[in-house]
Amino acid sequence: MKSQLKAIIDRLEAMMRSTDNEKQVRRFEKDGKLKAEITYDISTSIFILKYIDNDEVGEFDDLDLVAMEIYDLLF
Repeated sequence: MKSQLKAIIDRLEAMMRSTDNEKQVRRFEKDGKLKAEITYDISTSIFILKYIDNDEVGEFDDLDLVAMEIYDLLF
C-alpha cells in the first residue's frame, strides 16, 4: 500500500524541481471534486495554497507543512 502523504510530497517535490515556468500549479481533488490548488513560486520558494471550499489562501515555506495541510483537506 502506497502512502497517500508520500504521493502528495512527491508531487510537491516535482513542482520544486521543475524549471519550466517561474510558477508551477497543481490541483488536488477528492472524489472528482477540486479541493485545493497549489502554486509554487520558484523565485520566492513559497507554496501558495488556495482552499477551494472557502476561497481562502495560505502561504507555506515548508514542504512538510503544506503536504500535511493538503492531506488534511483530502482525507
